[in-house]
Amino acid sequence: MGGDARRCGARRGGHLTPRRDYDEDDVRVRPGRRNSRPRTKERPRHADAAAGYVTAVDRGRYTCLVGDEVVLAMRARELGRGSVVVGDEVALVGDMSGQPGSLARIVRIEPRRTVLRRTADDTDPYERVVVANADQLVVVTSLADPPPRTGLIDRCLVAGYAGGLDPLLCLTKSDLAPAEELLDRYAALGLATVTTRRDQEPAPLRERLAGRTSVLVGHSGVGKSTLVNRLVPAADRSVGAVSAIGKGRHTSTSAVALALPGGGWVIDTPGIRSFGLAHVTPDDLLGAFPDLEQGTTGCPPNCEHLSAADGCALDAWVGAGSADPARLEAYRRLLRSRTAEDR
Repeated sequence: MGGDARRCGARRGGHLTPRRDYDEDDVRVRPGRRNSRPRTKERPRHADAAAGYVTAVDRGRYTCLVGDEVVLAMRARELGRGSVVVGDEVALVGDMSGQPGSLARIVRIEPRRTVLRRTADDTDPYERVVVANADQLVVVTSLADPPPRTGLIDRCLVAGYAGGLDPLLCLTKSDLAPAEELLDRYAALGLATVTTRRDQEPAPLRERLAGRTSVLVGHSGVGKSTLVNRLVPAADRSVGAVSAIGKGRHTSTSAVALALPGGGWVIDTPGIRSFGLAHVTPDDLLGAFPDLEQGTTGCPPNCEHLSAADGCALDAWVGAGSADPARLEAYRRLLRSRTAEDR
């Protein structure tokens, strides 16, 4: 009986009612909200967006240079979780008057030509982009007070090579200690170098930076901010002293891009005490050693290129006179630096 009742209709007051056929007049349509728009997966193209260059980042606000105007912007929601960093070339819409209280929106990040990345440590899988679109990585280290840390220098070089930047080793405070020993250590890399003194203007460095976008990295107390203040007198970057235990105190707290008076950009970064390289593989680094690349054709898959005992073919390649043994040792030293302590 229950099944027949369901087929015939609902029970009302003990009686069965005939089944009713519904049509479109019986469908109730919920009124839409005012000013609601249909959802779509297609993102706005922002064809009229203005081109900008990110010069500073501070707590979700981005200082951008749009033409000759300095504009403050926020990141548009449609960018998702992609980070915007100093050096990024971006597209902006909204209020670009540059007036106090005005705020534009970054709606697009243009493809990056180079990236300087690091991880928090060698086991951290999360990469952090430090700077985008720099041509040159200037690794700044002092020859004394504080003494050089070659492990950190090596790690910065690895990140620069892997990111497509041209490395430059800048040795400061050469009036306190000689540079020859440290220069000899990096001779096999064919690395461009420059030395500076505290009592002289950094003219050789200024020549190396002219017309290029260069990012300065190094641990605290090596004199990065002092160099920046001499290169860009209006920069007014904070300068700190070295502590009694030979470690620098952090003075710069965020990266900033500064226009050089003679053309080009210099990007000053906060002092670092570690530079994780969990994202760098042996093959990433091999691109900086084109004279060794052909010798790896006989290596087993996923070769770490650390020793012949593990099947690496580079030892035989170098032994046959196809490359300089010092280059192989330099390459392997940089490989080992990915997992070695900074000393």
